[in-house]
Amino acid sequence: MDTAPREIAIVSAGLAGVSAAEELRREGFEGPIHLVGAEKHSPYDRPPLSKQILAGTWGLDRADLRTEQEYADLDLTWHQNTAATEFRPRDWCLSLDSGYDLRCDGLIIATGVRAREITSERPAGVHVLRTLDDALALRDDLVQSSHLVVIGAGVLGLEAAGSARRMGLDVTVLEAAPAAMTRTLGNALGALLCNIHTDEGVAVRFGVDGLSFRAAGGRVDAVTLPDGSVIPADVVLVAAGAIPNIEWLRSSGVALGNGVLANEFNEAFPKVFAAGDVCEWDHVGYGRRLRLEHRNNAAEQGRSAARNLLGRNEPFTPTPYFWTDHYDHKIQAYGLVGGTADMVVVEGELQARAFVAIFVADSTVIGAVSCNMARELRPYRQLASQRAPWTGAVSVQR
Repeated sequence: MDTAPREIAIVSAGLAGVSAAEELRREGFEGPIHLVGAEKHSPYDRPPLSKQILAGTWGLDRADLRTEQEYADLDLTWHQNTAATEFRPRDWCLSLDSGYDLRCDGLIIATGVRAREITSERPAGVHVLRTLDDALALRDDLVQSSHLVVIGAGVLGLEAAGSARRMGLDVTVLEAAPAAMTRTLGNALGALLCNIHTDEGVAVRFGVDGLSFRAAGGRVDAVTLPDGSVIPADVVLVAAGAIPNIEWLRSSGVALGNGVLANEFNEAFPKVFAAGDVCEWDHVGYGRRLRLEHRNNAAEQGRSAARNLLGRNEPFTPTPYFWTDHYDHKIQAYGLVGGTADMVVVEGELQARAFVAIFVADSTVIGAVSCNMARELRPYRQLASQRAPWTGAVSVQR
């Protein structure tokens, strides 16, 4: 990099952005840092939204990422409740919806994702779940409802289904695919997770596509399926995936695809770096492009983007990690799991819901996962991190 930046803008103010700001100061950057966030709230943690916040077991302050004093120590210029609308790299101008043009000579893009809608109209009582306001609005409806329909049997949808069951609601989950989370966890683990929920009284139906909402008085009262059957619903959660927030960059010249396209250093354009859910980058360790919607990745990639913006030039090659909680079951995964890799149970038993499994591709351990066996997972986590060769038997469970 020819020259170090003198003034840096970070868009937006989630975990990746906050982590980037902290790393810039930790690395000795003393210039102005602008933190641009589209939400009115101070930055908060997102995993609790579908669990503790939705269920009401946490107060809102427990989801705060940092204290007011910690932000003050970073000496940031806040642009809160403000969205970026355009970036013009020729004159290093970042336009905001407040009408203000922000000048900078370094940019970190961490605008995240938004919920995918399935219809053009959303009657009252139909929700998505990506923000704190989404979670609070959904909770307000759940506490006065008796039947929730969740559209999408992914991790987010099933976590919310579990929260609603513990609140006493009847819950039906509808999934368009023939199986749950094939790409995320693989067929065997997706089926296991669905079975955990059906044992708790959740109804799960697959192959349901082309559904519609029935409304009475402007509010949803049922979901109509393609075969004509009707499922009563006081409230509906659409959890059908996410779309990267990249539209504001269309005219910028920054490379875009399924997110902001970055190289192995998280660089998408000279002195423009990306981090978090919005970033699709070259993971040279795996020899493929990745875009991860994981909490740990957002924090690590924010720090990496900050260091590389300051000239470190360190490839970002993490071992991906995520976890998900369902009732009394905790699933943890390291590396690449799901997809077409072979799954080998190496500790415990799948049917007992206490096990460790590895994922093997081309005789290499590329991932490891556990259910309720966190301690036993540790050595296999190392195998996944090292992408170690696997010469053992492959008892395939896809």
